[in-house]
Amino acid sequence: MVQKKKPKNEIWEWSKALIIAFGLAFIIRYFLFTPIVVDGESMMPTLEHGERMVVNKIGYQIGELQRFDIVVFHASQEKDYVKRVIGLPGDYVAYKNDQLYINGEIQEEPYLDSYKAQLPSGTLTEDFTLEEYTQKSVIPEGYVFVMGDNRRNSLDSREIGLVSIEEIIGDTNVVFWPLNEMGLVK
Repeated sequence: MVQKKKPKNEIWEWSKALIIAFGLAFIIRYFLFTPIVVDGESMMPTLEHGERMVVNKIGYQIGELQRFDIVVFHASQEKDYVKRVIGLPGDYVAYKNDQLYINGEIQEEPYLDSYKAQLPSGTLTEDFTLEEYTQKSVIPEGYVFVMGDNRRNSLDSREIGLVSIEEIIGDTNVVFWPLNEMGLVK
């Protein structure tokens, strides 16, 4: 005796496919990667206003943050900032004559070279010490010191203070829009 196969419920099959697709999209966006739009000019010349980037939410959690990583963090409940990590926990940060010093040692910042060359006069970054902005001699555990690459026009740790590592969403170095700017940034 031959049994007839029951016809598949096409609506149910499509519903399952959509539920799985939305579930995967939610997991990827919430736990792994998320897009962000660069808002403002604080990271110029590295990042331009309106560029769209991918934020890697797992990379910085698996490994440690590195100096000069570009990170996205919650600056307030409504706003996320994109900035560069300059100082890590235990570091002493200072600027003198447009030169970054970490723990008394000169640090190269090649990502600023083109911007410094365009300056008509003066320095890109004013002289300062960590104590002047944070009243701390070194960056405490659980915090980082961040700055925008457009040092003359950036709301960063010089204004908002140290950033809690818990507020960091992830790191970013991939621009996906506009297409002519697509690629990795350093």
